[in-house]
Amino acid sequence: MTEPSIYSLLLTALLTAVAAAWDLRTGEIPNRLVAIGGAACVSAAVAAGVLAGGWAILGTLLSMVLGAVLVSVVPLILFRAGGIGGGDVKLLAVVGLVLGPYLGLQAELYAFVVAMLYAPARLIWDGRFIHAVKTIGVLTIRPFLPKHRRPDPVPLEELTALRFGPAIFVGTLLTTVPHLAGLR
Repeated sequence: MTEPSIYSLLLTALLTAVAAAWDLRTGEIPNRLVAIGGAACVSAAVAAGVLAGGWAILGTLLSMVLGAVLVSVVPLILFRAGGIGGGDVKLLAVVGLVLGPYLGLQAELYAFVVAMLYAPARLIWDGRFIHAVKTIGVLTIRPFLPKHRRPDPVPLEELTALRFGPAIFVGTLLTTVPHLAGLR
């Protein structure tokens, strides 16, 4: 597997920054943004593989495909369960495509950790932490109770939405910055 070029790292960080800002402002990550940004990132990665010559382009392409597939698995499962949006899945797929399997999974892991740390802080700030803990308790025990003793399902309005784009940006930064420092 090949390491991403400095240009690929910079473009990926820029793409995730723009997507995070857009997500914060509108609550969605547009397909057009991911497609155009992803095309620029992929072009930089392929160009670096071509310039390296020999079998490097094959390693680059293999790394890109493997990265996109591996990084997309967990987000696709969460999307199917209604846990994250489609724009988040596509953005993470592009991150995996450009950074490859190792760095892509690392960026994804950092993004989930950032979201995991941010969510309780936001709930505390909004004064909804206790209510959220009670809701989690109901959702956790409900499947294990007999049907006649189950509490009513939690209305969707009570579930808290979290914009995941900024966490993807921070996860990408935490992954790319150390590599940018090492690629002088």
